[in-house]
Amino acid sequence: MATRGERNRLVATEDGHRVTPAELFFDLVFVYAITQVTALMAGNPTALRLLGGMVVLALLWWCWCCFAWLGNVVRADSGAMFTVLVSVMAVVLVVSLTVPEVYDDVPGGLPAPLLFVFCYGAVRVLHLATYWISSPGDDALRTTLRRTALLSVAPPFALLLLGAAFEGAPQILIWLTAVAIDYLSIYVTGRTGWRVLSPGHFAERHGLIVIIALGESIVAIGVGVTGFAVSAPVVAAAAAGLLVSAGLWRLYFREVSAAAEHRLAELTGDDRTVFARDTYTFLHLPLVAGVVITALGMKKTLHQVADTDHYDLAEPLHGLTAWAPAGGVGLFLLACAAILLRTAGHRSPVLLTGGVACLAVGPLVAMVPALLALGMLAGAVTGTLVLHGRTGHAGGGQATGASVVSIRLRRGSAHEHEDHAAADERAGE
Repeated sequence: MATRGERNRLVATEDGHRVTPAELFFDLVFVYAITQVTALMAGNPTALRLLGGMVVLALLWWCWCCFAWLGNVVRADSGAMFTVLVSVMAVVLVVSLTVPEVYDDVPGGLPAPLLFVFCYGAVRVLHLATYWISSPGDDALRTTLRRTALLSVAPPFALLLLGAAFEGAPQILIWLTAVAIDYLSIYVTGRTGWRVLSPGHFAERHGLIVIIALGESIVAIGVGVTGFAVSAPVVAAAAAGLLVSAGLWRLYFREVSAAAEHRLAELTGDDRTVFARDTYTFLHLPLVAGVVITALGMKKTLHQVADTDHYDLAEPLHGLTAWAPAGGVGLFLLACAAILLRTAGHRSPVLLTGGVACLAVGPLVAMVPALLALGMLAGAVTGTLVLHGRTGHAGGGQATGASVVSIRLRRGSAHEHEDHAAADERAGE
């Protein structure tokens, strides 16, 4: 909790800093944003629209990551920082409203692509400006901020503006180029300057955004059956969809998250920065994207199972929607495998094999009834968890256990620090 003197200024965090309610409030707008990305792809489920949806997701992810990093060095519940967060929330809300129209602008309103681009640019500028104000004596960070503005913000923003003047494939490809330049610039120039002061806070923030994405997969189940009778096949499909989401949750939080946090806490200086950039900023994007694609598949599957007037229970999914449920899971599994590899150099044959198989199974899914395909996917996710648990390397379990201990020690140290601070304050009074 910020003190009275901290209410009107930016306040630095410390090693034991945890996620604040202000950051949880900030994440609410991204719940809606991710839902809108799913709706964007569901409206026209083609390969091109899937690519366009991933481009939009990558831009939204960058907006979220900017303030995940900033919230690790500046308290989000301080007065000045909270004002910035609410301002960014307002801008991102406008961005989210434009997402369904970003490739198919509806006449009669504001130009959605341009509004999207200008609001995205405003978020990036607010991020850099707040970072600059928060670090008056940090020359390394300010050098990095200038480099980021010149290479990672200005050129991509210009390309986004250019792409907004086009429609269809040209627009998506130009925006994809902007995203590639943005991410590549951060990869090349983002090795120094940035700070991760609290590993626990940083890992927890990314765990929360994974929860938000998984929540979208569950919401998609409900949206898919809205307006239809709740039948036995609908209940079965909903149960299978929930089992898929639960399996992804367990894989990430029991096998991946704790080990990554433990490794992050072990590192210091620029090594910690590079690991945080690679593992969390870059490798968590395909992980979240996998959940969003899976949500798209679940939404279409549940709709088809529920809409008995237009579909038969024996009818399979078609086109991209046939690939989406398993394809999204496959992307998630490969992202988890990449995180484990980056964390401890551990290759997981189970996750790699399962991920590749899920990505390639689309043509077979198109020959199986939709309900059966979803049930088989739930079984495949469960089987992957069991096999990974049995064949996982011993070091992964040790890392997980050590992470739990280190988290408890940090929390205990933080509480002890707070107790000493309170005692000193009482003594001063």
